[in-house]
Amino acid sequence: MFGGQIVRLTPEQLYAPNSIWCPAPTTIVEVTNPYTSRIWMDRNLGASQVAISTTDPLAYGDLYQWGRRSDGHQCRNSPVTYTLSSTDVPAHGSFIVSPSPPNDWRSPQNSNLWQGVSGINNPCPKDFRLPTQAEFQSERISWNNYVWPGYFNSPLKFTLGGDRVDASGNLNMTGTSGLYWTSTTNQTFAYYLYFNNSSNSLTPDDRAFACSVRCIKD
Repeated sequence: MFGGQIVRLTPEQLYAPNSIWCPAPTTIVEVTNPYTSRIWMDRNLGASQVAISTTDPLAYGDLYQWGRRSDGHQCRNSPVTYTLSSTDVPAHGSFIVSPSPPNDWRSPQNSNLWQGVSGINNPCPKDFRLPTQAEFQSERISWNNYVWPGYFNSPLKFTLGGDRVDASGNLNMTGTSGLYWTSTTNQTFAYYLYFNNSSNSLTPDDRAFACSVRCIKD
């Protein structure tokens, strides 16, 4: 507040310059998990509302390849290309198919793209970032000993938004599994939170996969 007037930031001030949306910037509403005391966005990046069920399509949001910014590739219907990027910011918004090891959209790999609020390609709004593996682990512990459907009954209302396959760009497991990226890398892989109707885990996998993103406040 300045001079008794509320100052509201524009999407251009909240998100990285030249971000591309599918079709609009994500509304920023904070929610706190009372068990961990951490503040998160209440919906996935790209979601138009908070989930009303695990299979709410309006709450699935976008699917990001690990380390990429909001350049349009995260749109579920973005075109595909088989040409890997040699830079941190590709000059297009296509999903980069990578069927061969190390199965990354970038060559050579860069493990510093999503590290913290100042990460080179941090897609989250001002003061938010990707969670670490340890932060997602703390969330899992609060899910009634990991028992389904703890991920939806939690304050974060996680959904089964599926992923896009790194070797083809095809949508996969929508409505049956949820996959959420962390900022934590492991050799050539990166960790994501995975869950379905019977289990959940924190798993390292190929960075060219496209998964959901939920932002945590720094």
